Amino acid sequence: MNLFERFVNFFDYDASVPKIYSWYHLLCVALVITAVILLWRFFGNCSDKVFRRIILISWAAMVCTEIMKQLVFSFEFDGVTASWDFPWYSFPFQLCSTPMYVLPFVAFLKDSPLRDGILIYMATFSFFGGLAVYAYPEQVFVETLFINFQTMLHHGIQLVIGAFIVIRYKEKFTKKCLLYSCGVFLTLCATALFLDILFYNTFIRAIDETFNMFYFSPYFDCTLPVLSLFSEKIPYIVFLLIYILGFSFISLVIFWVEKKFINLSKKRKAA
Repeated sequence: MNLFERFVNFFDYDASVPKIYSWYHLLCVALVITAVILLWRFFGNCSDKVFRRIILISWAAMVCTEIMKQLVFSFEFDGVTASWDFPWYSFPFQLCSTPMYVLPFVAFLKDSPLRDGILIYMATFSFFGGLAVYAYPEQVFVETLFINFQTMLHHGIQLVIGAFIVIRYKEKFTKKCLLYSCGVFLTLCATALFLDILFYNTFIRAIDETFNMFYFSPYFDCTLPVLSLFSEKIPYIVFLLIYILGFSFISLVIFWVEKKFINLSKKRKAA
C-alpha cells in the first residue's frame, strides 16, 4: 500500500455493529439535542453573516466526511493486495445527501424565493430524513467504525440545521415558502430519476451494479421501510406518485408542528 492507501485503510476499522438505542445511539441523540440548545442559546439572534458561516461550516463537515466515506467504501485490502472498486449503490444522491447540494445556495445566495424554498426544505424534507435515521438507524449501522460516525454526524447535522432554521428564520414559515420547498423537492426528485434512468441505460446494467437514487428507480426494488412492502405490487407510476405525495405530506405535518412551535414561542415572548 502507498501512503494514501494507508491513510484510507486507517479509517476502515472494523467494530461491532451498534444496536438501536445502544449507548452510541443515545449519545448521538444527546449530542444533537445539545447542539440545538447551544445554537438557540448563543446564536438564536445571530446576524445573517454568522448564520451563513454556520451553514458553510456544516456543509464542509458533511462534504469532507462524505468523501472519506466514499473512499472507505471503494477501498479493499485483504492483508496482501490493495484494490479500488467504486460501489455505485453508495453514489451520494439520496434524499439525505441533498443538503450537500443545496446548502451552498443558503450560504451564498441573497434573499430570494429559491433560498427561502431551500431553507424550508431543510427544515421539513431534510429534517424528516435525519429524524427517520435517528429514530430507526438499524439499516445504516454497519461494521465499519468511521461509517457509523459519518452516518450519525451527517444526519445529526440535518436535524440541527433544520431546528436552527426554525429558531432563526421564523418569518420564513409561510405557505408561499412551503410551496417553494415543494418545488425544491420535486426538482431533486426529477434529478434523481434522470440519474437513475441515464446511468442504468449507459453502464450500470452492463456492470451489474445497483444504482437506486432516492430509492425509486424503475429498475431496482425500493428498500425503504413501508414503501418496500407494496412497491412491487403496484404500477411504477403509482408507486412514484405515492412516494412523492407521501414525503410531501410528512413534510407538511412537520411544517405544521414547527409553525405551531413558532406561534407558541411568540405568545410566550409577548406574555
